[in-house]
Amino acid sequence: MSSFPEKLADRYRRFHHRHFLPKAEEYEELAAYGQSPEAMIVSCSDSRVDPETIFSAMPGELFVVRNVANLIPPYETGGKFHGVSSAIEFALLNLRVKHMIVMGHSGCGGVKAALDQSAAKQTEAQFISRWMSMLDDARLRVVAAHQTATEAERQAALEKEGVKTSIKHLRTFPFVSEAEDKGKLAIHGAYFDIASGTLSVLNHSRGEFFPL
Repeated sequence: MSSFPEKLADRYRRFHHRHFLPKAEEYEELAAYGQSPEAMIVSCSDSRVDPETIFSAMPGELFVVRNVANLIPPYETGGKFHGVSSAIEFALLNLRVKHMIVMGHSGCGGVKAALDQSAAKQTEAQFISRWMSMLDDARLRVVAAHQTATEAERQAALEKEGVKTSIKHLRTFPFVSEAEDKGKLAIHGAYFDIASGTLSVLNHSRGEFFPL
């Protein structure tokens, strides 16, 4: 039987002593009355890009979904299991968040796999390649528009196009587009550069990202 990682156990004890106990009453209120975050963030699973850390969020402030390459699938009701879609549904219809943010980042392994088609090890099920196929059209656009660019420049371009693709898919959800049209929901795109710590935000009308 494997033992729980001791490093994580030590960090939990540190958290419990330094953060939980001094704010025990706040945690009790969250447990008793539930959460009421104003924003939902769809971010990458990458261990270097943690939304709660980037936005200095306290428990209960952000509703976060993380997956490979921060992708949102288009709206569809077939099949059985829709983790991202169910989170979007819950965030908007139950929590009534006012903001939905798709946050991409530099050096994304999933985007690299989509770009060169061989960057990630695959199992027989090919989960990564199937998931990243959502960026097939964006990849073709980026390759066509950046023929003389370096591989790093093409990857950065596709990372940002991935954010736009997820936003496009997000708007195919009827309850999302309805809430946005009524002014009850604002949709945002963001891009975090790991090396510089810079967060850039998508200007929808210009289709470009600008640093905060």
